[in-house]
Amino acid sequence: MITITPDPVAFRIGSFPVHWYGIMYAVGLTVVYLLLVREAKRRGQDPEIVGNGMLVVAIAALNGGRVYHDIDQWAVYAADPITAVLPITKGPDGSYAFAGFSGLGVPGGIITGTIAAWYLTRRWHLRFPTWADIVAPGLFVMQAIGRLGNFFNQELYGPPTALPWGIAIDCEHRVAAYPCDAFPVATTGFHPLFLYESLSGVLGAIVLLWLARRATTRLVAGDLLLIFFVWYGATRFVLEFMRTGNWTFFGIPTAQIVSLGFIVVGLALLWYRHGPGRPAEEEEADDEAYDDEDADQGDEEDDRIADEVLGEGRLAADADEGRGDRPAPARAEPSPPA
Repeated sequence: MITITPDPVAFRIGSFPVHWYGIMYAVGLTVVYLLLVREAKRRGQDPEIVGNGMLVVAIAALNGGRVYHDIDQWAVYAADPITAVLPITKGPDGSYAFAGFSGLGVPGGIITGTIAAWYLTRRWHLRFPTWADIVAPGLFVMQAIGRLGNFFNQELYGPPTALPWGIAIDCEHRVAAYPCDAFPVATTGFHPLFLYESLSGVLGAIVLLWLARRATTRLVAGDLLLIFFVWYGATRFVLEFMRTGNWTFFGIPTAQIVSLGFIVVGLALLWYRHGPGRPAEEEEADDEAYDDEDADQGDEEDDRIADEVLGEGRLAADADEGRGDRPAPARAEPSPPA
């Protein structure tokens, strides 16, 4: 059993606390940025796009994740809704204090982040499937690193366990099902669900990076993102059986319903793109048509510029030719001397 119950605050800058949860997300975003730049270069894409794209997608994902969390844990925020929007907490005396950045629902972040990425690629005239493959391993890396922040917040844990990697949870962080009088802190360990998700993210990232390099002839652009959907959905669906006190819909954990949606969408699209409905060859033909269209547009632009240049040349030539056709003015003959 791991008996460490960490302080969620890493250090303070004056009176401002810097939380481990935020540090883990900052580290995760940094590692993901470096990975995406490398993958973009490897695939012949412009790595400069990564920085601006990550900023927009990260903001969208954070907002989507926070909304999902607020709905999930609305009972915590119902008495004081402003704490659901801002990272603050209300003290016994009615005053507010900074509570640190925490509470993100990954399914909500995946949905809004994917929508934002699709919008950006459309706006910037980029192929969404290509960039989806670049981003997909990074999603696993972000999950693997970001989930470690849950350890410092003492959250995302499962039922009690006697396994050696069970973690201790302080009384103030316990869900109602596991009070300290029935489950003493000193002797009760809990399943670290955040760690299970983190390890799943590490393995998933390795698999996607391997597929991107070894199975290129069998993959269609965009497949890696669909594999991520299936992998993450399956992991979250299984782990939800071990969680308590979460948002439910008719008694079913909402996260399981959303996860099942990820699995169904991912598998259906993979079947459609590789099965009899739409073989991979047709997808490649679409990509070639896309390239041809770009090439045609480039040729049209070149032709337009050439016409303008040649047109100016013809005008100049016509002007010169016109000057050559006109008779020279008659020279006046000198008058005979008187």
